[in-house]
Amino acid sequence: MMKEKIKSSTRRLLDRVLVPYFEQYQAREVINTTSRVDKAAQIQLCLEYRRIWRDHEKLPTFDDVGFRSYSQNEEDGILLFLFSLLGTTNKKSVEICAGDGVENNTANLIINHGWNGLLFDGDEKNVAVGRNFYAHCPDTWVFPPTFAHAWIDAENINTLITSNGFEGEIDLLSIDLDGVDYWIWKAIDCIRPRVVVIECHNIWTADRAVTVPYRPDFNKFDIHPDYSGASLGALVKLGRQKGYRLVGSNRYGFNAFFVQSGLGEDIFPEVDPASCLNHPQAIRGQTTRFHEVKNYEWIEV
Repeated sequence: MMKEKIKSSTRRLLDRVLVPYFEQYQAREVINTTSRVDKAAQIQLCLEYRRIWRDHEKLPTFDDVGFRSYSQNEEDGILLFLFSLLGTTNKKSVEICAGDGVENNTANLIINHGWNGLLFDGDEKNVAVGRNFYAHCPDTWVFPPTFAHAWIDAENINTLITSNGFEGEIDLLSIDLDGVDYWIWKAIDCIRPRVVVIECHNIWTADRAVTVPYRPDFNKFDIHPDYSGASLGALVKLGRQKGYRLVGSNRYGFNAFFVQSGLGEDIFPEVDPASCLNHPQAIRGQTTRFHEVKNYEWIEV
């Protein structure tokens, strides 16, 4: 009788603790897999984009090509489109604030296309998860990306990159700090990426060029979750100073894509920043969320 009570109590404990865990796990697996595009399909897409360009047909737009395999939204598809037509030099990528390594802008290229990645994150737990994931992933366990734990600031970013073996020309730089993104991109001079994808704050209209002030310990959650980053206008100005042009964004306008000046300008011409900020989500942010932070300190650049 006592054994039966223990078994019953144990079962209730397991039901209470493990069942919700597995339900969450299964839900996450569904979320993570339902919109993924496998490697073979991506290779087919690459070849089709090249055929379209070769045959002088009209290229699709960023809205047409976006999909998510490991990115937060449709950035994976846009990057595949860009590099299918721009080509690659060394398949090197640097990602600043890569999260747990599983959901970011470079994971798909690393896992499905054999890229050599350098990923940074300021959360030690994220880095541990990412290292474990890539060490056991069938496509990366032989040569996993370098995953470094570091709090990024403008003073240490170049040293962190070069000390991990990356410098000079690379194919991709991704920046998503939710903070002093503008100042970090401005500070980077040890690498010359051919493509840059960087988060911008879509609550600002295209005519405004502003950023949060620089502080090495900046954390938006100490102030307001919408007080962070820089406007698209600010990043466009900085990009031009560094030799890049805006070629588009994700559909919501908060991840902007820049390409080196002189590279593929006939394929991906410069676009008007306003064209990246016309989605209803961005417009709603400009009319609602903007007013919650407009009186905080912003620097015109």
